[in-house]
Amino acid sequence: MPNVNNVVLLLIVANGIMSMTGFNNLEFFEKYKFNISAIQRGDKIRMFSSGFLHADWSHLIFNMYTLYIFSPIVISLLGNLNYLIIYVASLGLGSAFSYLFHKNEPHYSAIGASGAVSGILYASILLYPQMELFIMFIPIPIPAYIFGIGYLLYSIYGMRSNRDNIGHDAHFGGAVAGYIVTLALQPSLFQTSQLMVFLLAVPIILLYVLYKTGKI
Repeated sequence: MPNVNNVVLLLIVANGIMSMTGFNNLEFFEKYKFNISAIQRGDKIRMFSSGFLHADWSHLIFNMYTLYIFSPIVISLLGNLNYLIIYVASLGLGSAFSYLFHKNEPHYSAIGASGAVSGILYASILLYPQMELFIMFIPIPIPAYIFGIGYLLYSIYGMRSNRDNIGHDAHFGGAVAGYIVTLALQPSLFQTSQLMVFLLAVPIILLYVLYKTGKI
């Protein structure tokens, strides 16, 4: 298991404190969650504060464990500051995607660090696409880039079907930020990992086409 970097630990603690406060204080939870009508009234802080709130312990632990696993790859290759830039950008763009796709639903609400975590996950895949991941119920390791592409394709499916209570748009927006910011910070990837850069862009291009043609 990777050692916990101080920056990652700080983010985990911040998520834990905010989430536990929300577990025990409904007024606090309602004040800082993502909510379309509140944001449209000017309460923009919710775009970021909602990323530190979680629905319950399982939601919090799953997100923080995923962050814990994939953060060391990004930090070891890009450093603490760039890691934080990716985290914040992914959180922000994840919320922006949620706003874009639900702006006409005044009662729409969301919480969770999934957008930020998705950005770190996608950044780590872009930086280290040869790593292999073990997924529940699948007995063999899966190449990270296959998982990344499949994850975003599933997010597109979830956005189109709208059959569950998962913030697929925030996941996708966070991953897009992780992809774009990582390339901006490490442009050498365009030369050293051209194929991976292209393959990981395919779901992003697909979503753009679906959005522009009104199919999502």
